[in-house]
Amino acid sequence: MEKRTSSKHGDCEVRCVRRQSMVEALANELPSGTIRYLSKIVAIEECAFFKIVHLADGTTTKTKVLIGCDGINSGVAKWLGFKDATFTGRYAIRGFVELKTNHGLEPMLMQFFSKGFRAGVIPCDDKVVYWFFTCPLAEKELEENTSKLKQIVLNKLEKMPSDVRSFIENIELDRFHLAPLRYRQPWELMWGNISKGNVCAAGDALHPMTPDLGQGGCCALEDGVVLARCLAEAFSKNPRRHNNKDMEDEEEWYKKIEECLKKYANERRWRSIDLITTAYMVGCIQQADSKLVTFLRDKILAPLLANQLLKKSNFDCGKLNSS
Repeated sequence: MEKRTSSKHGDCEVRCVRRQSMVEALANELPSGTIRYLSKIVAIEECAFFKIVHLADGTTTKTKVLIGCDGINSGVAKWLGFKDATFTGRYAIRGFVELKTNHGLEPMLMQFFSKGFRAGVIPCDDKVVYWFFTCPLAEKELEENTSKLKQIVLNKLEKMPSDVRSFIENIELDRFHLAPLRYRQPWELMWGNISKGNVCAAGDALHPMTPDLGQGGCCALEDGVVLARCLAEAFSKNPRRHNNKDMEDEEEWYKKIEECLKKYANERRWRSIDLITTAYMVGCIQQADSKLVTFLRDKILAPLLANQLLKKSNFDCGKLNSS
């Protein structure tokens, strides 16, 4: 489902995409066996101009470039000096509903606010609907099983229109996911090492953010384009055939990679800070329980907050081709 609008970069559209479908589409473009799943990094070892990555299954990998895309609990991010992502005090409960018939919804995001929580429903296609619910949860509520947690959500959403609420009522329990909302402190990105030598971070390893702008996955895709462009520049600057076993040649490769990763870091630093900060502030305002803030949100700030969804996605990270 899409919503079309005009922007400074021309006509654009907003879509709700299942992350699993996006990951599968990207993975299918790679040769079979390229990706190793369930390979958690437990240690990173220096080895001249290489890095040796130690994995939880006991295997090791020697690499000329190490890119940490290993999620919010990234071992690579820790190696670069980043702290654990900060808990916002909020949790997200979300899921997909797959219907056998057309759901009949318009291709738009429907959001519902009340004291201390926010909920939303948006179609992905004619038969799949994504929904979310964010709020603070007490420790006792977190200990409840999925069935009781689902009822807690439905009780809070009793004033939601019944035709929309029914999507949450009919969701299967194994499609019901709970996660704490965490984010990277902006000043960590401002002063920290996004890259160091031949190592860098990307995606949630670099810029975990709250989902209030829907830009987490999009920002990771931007990282991939910029990073690929920078590394292509590094590996194309090869005026002569190098014997990679020669230490001087390896040092030259290392310096080229290091400079291009610094370029990537500089290009992504402020974009990441902008999205993390804006998403956090939008979430705080939308989910506020203060009477003053909710009054301002409902009467004055609503159009501004809605506009941020389009404004922050209206970003051109450039073309993949380095030429």
